[in-house]
Amino acid sequence: MARPRRSGAHEDPAAVLAAAADLLAVLHARGQDGVTPAVSPSQLRALLAVEGAEGINLRALGDVLGSRPPSVTRLCDRLEAMGLLTRAPHPLRRREVEVRLTPRGRTLLDERRLVRLRELSAVLGRMAPEAVEALVAGLTAFREAAADLPPAADPPSTEGPPAGEGGGFRPGPGQTESLSP
Repeated sequence: MARPRRSGAHEDPAAVLAAAADLLAVLHARGQDGVTPAVSPSQLRALLAVEGAEGINLRALGDVLGSRPPSVTRLCDRLEAMGLLTRAPHPLRRREVEVRLTPRGRTLLDERRLVRLRELSAVLGRMAPEAVEALVAGLTAFREAAADLPPAADPPSTEGPPAGEGGGFRPGPGQTESLSP
C-alpha cells in the first residue's frame, strides 16, 4: 500500500534519508583524516563496542559485532598490535578474556570525534537555524523509533562475514553507535 505523500515532500523520505546517510558516511570518513593510526570501519566498530562496555569479553564482543570468534580474535590481535586495546584474563572467571581500551585507543576515538564534530558543524553552520532545529527534532524522533527495533536477524547463508569484518554495529544496552561525546 502506497503511503500518502507528505505535504511539501517531493521525494520519498527513505530515499532522502539514504542520500543523507551517504553524505554522512563521507563526513564520517573525513574523521579518519589526520588521526593515527588509521583504523578500518570494523576496527572502529570494535573500539566503540569496547568503549561502550569496558571489560567486555570476546564472546559478547563477537555478538555485538555480528562476527564469529576467530574473526573477533584476529580483529583484537590487530587492535592490540596497534596499541589500541588490551586483552587480559577475567579476574574471577579465568576462562574469559576481557577487552579494554588503552589510553591510546581512547585518544584515537576522542580525536575522531573532534574532527567529525568540526566537519558536521561546518555543514550545520551553512543551514538556517530553523532548519537545524527541524533536523534535530527529526533525528531525535528517528533515533527513538529505531531504538525499539529488534536486532538484525542472521542471514540465511552459512557463510560468515570476511575475516575481521563484522555485520553492522548493534549497540547493546546502554551503548550507542555515536562517536559524539
